[in-house]
Amino acid sequence: MTATFTIDRMGHQGDGIADTAEGPVFATGALPGETVRGLLGDDRRLTDIQIIEPSSDRRPVHSDAYAECGVAPLQHWAEEPYLAWKRSLVVETLRREGLEAEVEATVATPPATRRRLALHARRGPKGRVLLGFKARKSWRLVEITDCPVSDPRLTALLPALARVADPFLSHPKSAPTLHVTLTDTGVDVDITGVEKKSGGPSGDAAARAIAEAAAADLARLSLDGEVLMMARQPRVTFGRASVPLPPGGFLQASPQAEAAMVERTMAATKGAKLVADLFCGAGTFTFPLAEQAKVIAADSSGAAIAALKAGIGTGSGLRTIEAQARDLFRRPLSPFDLKGCEAVIFDPPRAGALEQTRQIADAKAGVVVGVSCNPTSFARDARILVDAGFRLETVTPIDQFVWSTHVELVGVFRR
Repeated sequence: MTATFTIDRMGHQGDGIADTAEGPVFATGALPGETVRGLLGDDRRLTDIQIIEPSSDRRPVHSDAYAECGVAPLQHWAEEPYLAWKRSLVVETLRREGLEAEVEATVATPPATRRRLALHARRGPKGRVLLGFKARKSWRLVEITDCPVSDPRLTALLPALARVADPFLSHPKSAPTLHVTLTDTGVDVDITGVEKKSGGPSGDAAARAIAEAAAADLARLSLDGEVLMMARQPRVTFGRASVPLPPGGFLQASPQAEAAMVERTMAATKGAKLVADLFCGAGTFTFPLAEQAKVIAADSSGAAIAALKAGIGTGSGLRTIEAQARDLFRRPLSPFDLKGCEAVIFDPPRAGALEQTRQIADAKAGVVVGVSCNPTSFARDARILVDAGFRLETVTPIDQFVWSTHVELVGVFRR
């Protein structure tokens, strides 16, 4: 049935929503205030959408491919309402947990600054290698030939990266993903998803990939963390330290977003003499914190902790850093382990840090900083701290993944 609707609001998944007496109608790509027409399906979703009356907040898309995939589905929305919507997502999520805080304006991240990509590789027509992202809510690959959110140095490498991926597509069950990271010393690529049960890629395939990586001047090429070729050690700068990033090692997607997180963490913990940095990775927060306090750093990744330790001697004027590899889900640091810590930072994966938060709540630290890529798990963990006597003072949303539906945040708690 063809029907016409006025879009009332933006949903959490980036769909325009028209509220009707029969229930919400979802329109992908529509903006609040727009009049749209389309085919209404049984799932209450419009297809074959036409924009009858566009919003004044509609902007031209930067990339047709990015409009189609799930990486940047909101690039057609003006910055001010888009950033306000991201803030509203955080406010609503906190409210559902009964939490109140000063939620600051969303910190914007410029386009063309993303330094980390996960590119899927598939064999296309006439054997051509396609690199790209999956279409929104689909397994279909959308080829990317330009990348408006990424650092231009990564965009320029797309043809060369396709040639690097080519040898790993020989097995029909292989579905390679290239984890591409721009570091201080060049581009690092770790490839996963290559079929290994039949013996993995042949020596000839590996040799061809290594040759292409060298021709592209990659710093390093690895397969599931096993180094195949390294021209230069990929290194990243955290504070005053230069850290050797392990293959496939985690790095915040945007340097600007990382700087905003570090700035707020440093300000919140200023004056503390001993700080715990939990889920520390290779030291994103550890090294800046060590400029003003002693730091206990813990993470479940042994490779990340080894990288952090290797970076300790590269920075001048740093306080003592005690780094330990520890599964903080199964063996969270206890109040005894956190004895003497005046501040605690935790930056867990999307699932949050339920068990570790319970231990933090029973410790004596007066300040806790939560960094999160998932407002829902953050709010759940925040509830534990608030129930234990902390006040959620401020929350800062950060738009690290430009034009996406994802929002990151930094929350500051004080007793």
